[in-house]
Amino acid sequence: MRRLALLPLIAPAPALAAGVVAAEYRWLTLALFGAIIAITLFVTYWAAKRITSAEGFYAAGRSISGLQNGWAIAGDYLSAASFLGIAGLISLYGYDGFLYSVGFLVAYVTVLLVIAEPCRNIGKYTLGDLLAFRNDPKTAKIAAALATLTVSVFYLTAQMVGGGVLVKSLIGIDYEISVLAVGILMLAYVVFGGMVATTWVQIVKAVLLVSASLVLVVLVWAPYGFSLPDFLAAVVNDPKVQTQVAQLLGGEAAHLGPEALGQRFLEPGLFLHDPIDQISLGLALIFGTAGLPHILMRFFTVPTAQEARRSVVWAMVIIGGFYLLTLFLGLGAAIHVGAAEISAVDSGGNLAAPLLAQYLGGGANALLGNLLLAFVAAVAFATIVAVVAGLVLASASAIAHDIYVGVIEGERATPQRQVTAARIASLGVGLLAITIGILAKGQNVAHLVGMAFAVAASSNLPATLLTLYWRRCNTGGVVLGMALGAGSAIGLVLISPNMTYPLPLTQAAQATLTHCAAQQEILGQQLLQADAETRPQRLNEQAELTQRCQTAATTLARYAGQERSLVGLRAPLISLKNPGIISIPIGFLGVILGSLLFRDRRAELRWDELHVRQTTGIHAEGATAH
Repeated sequence: MRRLALLPLIAPAPALAAGVVAAEYRWLTLALFGAIIAITLFVTYWAAKRITSAEGFYAAGRSISGLQNGWAIAGDYLSAASFLGIAGLISLYGYDGFLYSVGFLVAYVTVLLVIAEPCRNIGKYTLGDLLAFRNDPKTAKIAAALATLTVSVFYLTAQMVGGGVLVKSLIGIDYEISVLAVGILMLAYVVFGGMVATTWVQIVKAVLLVSASLVLVVLVWAPYGFSLPDFLAAVVNDPKVQTQVAQLLGGEAAHLGPEALGQRFLEPGLFLHDPIDQISLGLALIFGTAGLPHILMRFFTVPTAQEARRSVVWAMVIIGGFYLLTLFLGLGAAIHVGAAEISAVDSGGNLAAPLLAQYLGGGANALLGNLLLAFVAAVAFATIVAVVAGLVLASASAIAHDIYVGVIEGERATPQRQVTAARIASLGVGLLAITIGILAKGQNVAHLVGMAFAVAASSNLPATLLTLYWRRCNTGGVVLGMALGAGSAIGLVLISPNMTYPLPLTQAAQATLTHCAAQQEILGQQLLQADAETRPQRLNEQAELTQRCQTAATTLARYAGQERSLVGLRAPLISLKNPGIISIPIGFLGVILGSLLFRDRRAELRWDELHVRQTTGIHAEGATAH
């Protein structure tokens, strides 16, 4: 049963091997980890001395340039799943994996055209400030804070679990220690350095991530003279790719020759089958990105709306260039490492890029191979910590600035008390993230990523967009739209195929195990009779069968005695894996109906000021007064 998740990094822990880096070379990984940690901690120490006000903690004193913020947005947005998950999908499924790259990139067109400039002209530090400008301040801030916490906790939990699994699988450190290490570093960045440290850590991480990807792509592409047609021809004619396509197509592959099988790898349909689900996924990616609270916060760090626009343009260039690189990483892993070996280490393909790095350096027994693998592992670790830091800062801002200052204390909160509250909130959210990450060990939390994007697209975006561009929008509409959007998104994910349904899983696993012995005997005989030309294909088939049988046995042991999902269902009630096509219209409809049913004099009176400010930027510095 295939999983379709927005960030496929977070596969169940049992699918991962105990460690990829050879024991004698593990010191390389630890040394590179230590170097990156030392650099980021120095950045935090430097940043901590610059935090003298709430504006400095939440918005880096609005001192970040457009170029710097572009790199920071890229660092915030390019999670480990972007680096590892998408490359893994491409290595296993070809063209369909690249659709994720396209969706993530196109999302920033929405951000550039409708969100970036108004955010900087109107907001202060958070989504709550943006919504409170013309709506009832306390009500809007409470609604925004709840939505921010919902999105952040879902996303944060997935990242913490993914981080623990990733570090454990790459260098063999215990899962709990991995989660604790990610959490402690993240807390150091946020609690002591605030937005200044978080921004620069994200910049460092983005530069490292792009650099690592460029090095790997050059090594992959150079043997083909940097000719795209020659490289793609190598992919089409590769026996490992052809075997993988035949495995995915099943009986349909019998009518296709070797070259046709390879060509099929570069065509859609091997992973994403339902067109409606593809459209729904695209909607979630495009609109969800514009509603992610930790991305919206980045536009409050620049001094002007012009710099906000410039930062989005730079982010699009960096993110777009990076996602083009993932195509070569994924296809390179497919032809050099092979789907069988990638799946044997991680069934989700998330370690395709590290395995490719090891191969390009000479293999598992080569110093250079393990050096490249260690570098990729260290960059992936830095990626996780930076993204988690951004999410924690967004959550802490919602608690400290929107709830404590905006709702409870109001004008009584001095700047020093605001910074103290922000640091306490950051500590609390960070400890909660560590706790949840440890408790979620071994759980398949892929549905949480779907929830995060779905809630952001269905709740945050409709409220933000209509507040900015519709005169009749008011507090009643914002509250109703955010509640209906978030509720429908969460509810639909809970009854969708994203959840784990033990009964069909165990039935499929039992069916697989029933035929394992006979299939292994047949493949064994075919291997004995194979010549030099067909032997590699038979070995790949044998490795794939062994992996399937081991996975089936693990599944049976894990779900023994269980028949229902988390919400008590034996099977999903809907076929959609991505609910955006339903929940996003519900969110917009809620804002429209709520605004029409309720009257809000403040929203009407402040429309003209909001319209002028978001369009022209006049008196944008006055946002701090609201």
